[in-house]
Amino acid sequence: MTSREDPVSRGARRARVSLRSVVSEIHHARHGAGLSQQTVADAVGISRSQLSRIEHGIKLDVSIQLAGRLCGAVGLDLAVRAYPGSMRIRDVAQTPLLGRGRTRLGADWRWRLEVVLPIPGDQRAWDAVGTHQATGLRIWIEAESRINDVQGLLRRIELKRRDGGADRVVLLVNETRANRDVLAGAAAACALAFPARPRAAIRSLIAGRDPGGDVLLVL
Repeated sequence: MTSREDPVSRGARRARVSLRSVVSEIHHARHGAGLSQQTVADAVGISRSQLSRIEHGIKLDVSIQLAGRLCGAVGLDLAVRAYPGSMRIRDVAQTPLLGRGRTRLGADWRWRLEVVLPIPGDQRAWDAVGTHQATGLRIWIEAESRINDVQGLLRRIELKRRDGGADRVVLLVNETRANRDVLAGAAAACALAFPARPRAAIRSLIAGRDPGGDVLLVL
């Protein structure tokens, strides 16, 4: 079975793919404009041999500034943007947060961590999926050590639920003053997304019963 690519390796791979694509476009644009390597190299302040190594993929540690200058020299505009990806590294606070959640729900749960969505090539994963050993109830866990954008978090969870077939979601949030302030500012949205009352939900989950709605637990 192929192992799941870690977030940093995936970011590096995608950067290499993007850079190769840009270099290929520069190469074709240079030829299309009838420009020699020496002309372009002189225009951007590098040697012809360096440009040749870039175009042939031998030298791929090209900065954004240099890529932009090369694009400009051959009549292209370079556009670079970052957008929300499908995975991230786990911060140091998430592991103990998950541990507190597992402890709070009792010993009758069996856990799987970093459960990838069942879509080929999709790198998104639930932080944990728990199955109650007596009743078979299954819950999908998302753990957030620090919240900045509640609406963005809710959208991300809803998309994962839709694409991953999650029936009951439990959001674990690290108990800090900053997180409580952010949650208080979005109380209506949180109440709509997580209607189960925390204390009653915990009692139900310990017993392996469905709490009747998604659950937000600040631990």
